[in-house]
Amino acid sequence: QVQLVESGGGVVQPGGTLRLSCVVSGFTVGSTIMRWYRQPPGKERELVAAISGPDGIIGYGDSVADRFTVSRDDITNTVYLQMSSLKPEDSATYYCTSQFGHWGQGTQVTVSS
Repeated sequence: QVQLVESGGGVVQPGGTLRLSCVVSGFTVGSTIMRWYRQPPGKERELVAAISGPDGIIGYGDSVADRFTVSRDDITNTVYLQMSSLKPEDSATYYCTSQFGHWGQGTQVTVSS
């Protein structure tokens, strides 16, 4: 059974950091492209970051490219999103997804003073 379980969200002040985790079961993260999306309330979904298992290619959305880092751990089958210099506009529900079309339940990030 395929499961993607995100965690690590919370409330943080502007300029702070958070690390999101996406624990995957049912397939190996190293075999596919994993992506992080976010969706603020009332707004469209936005691609944040992607990491390709087979070739290691990494990409970021323009708004986070110099602040977020995506990585994965093939031993624990987990994908991470390290977020730094957080801004209020980063507030959203963050989802991890697989190339196969699987989605997690999301984890809420709120950046507020």
